[in-house]
Amino acid sequence: MSAAEDGGGGTESNFLVPNATFFVELAAFALVFFILTKYVIPPINKAMTARQEAIRQEFAEAEQAKKDANSAEAEFKAQIADARKEAARIREEAHEQGKQIIEEAKQQAQAEQQRIKEQAQAQIAAERQQALTSLRAEVGTLATSLAGRIVGEALEDDERSGRVVDRFLADLESLETSKAARNGAPS
Repeated sequence: MSAAEDGGGGTESNFLVPNATFFVELAAFALVFFILTKYVIPPINKAMTARQEAIRQEFAEAEQAKKDANSAEAEFKAQIADARKEAARIREEAHEQGKQIIEEAKQQAQAEQQRIKEQAQAQIAAERQQALTSLRAEVGTLATSLAGRIVGEALEDDERSGRVVDRFLADLESLETSKAARNGAPS
């Protein structure tokens, strides 16, 4: 093979020796590299740095939000525990007040019962005394009238009629007492 057969002009090219194309390509690469490093890569790096910082900040905010949520949950649980304690204290207080009110009502009812009982006994005693007085007057009148008919003379003397009535009532009472003793005693 000859140089004419290669289609070349007569000089052989050595691939180890750079030719003009190499320098043009090297200059184009250097120009592209310069443009990339000067105008393209810094904004990309800046955007990546900003994005990384935003992600770090979001993680920090998420961590802070988690801490805040945990502290809020702990505070909420503490408030619930306090509210439960307060509710238990109020229930206990209400229970004690209820007992106290019931006890006061019992005491008032007993006092009222005693007052009514005493008042009724006093009223019964007064009515009994009034009935005895009325009975003595009527019995005295009847007894003196009956005695006057039996004796045949008028017994209008008040002192005498009072003694007769008193003796009659005493006899009645002793008769009732002896009947009660006989009914209560074994035969």
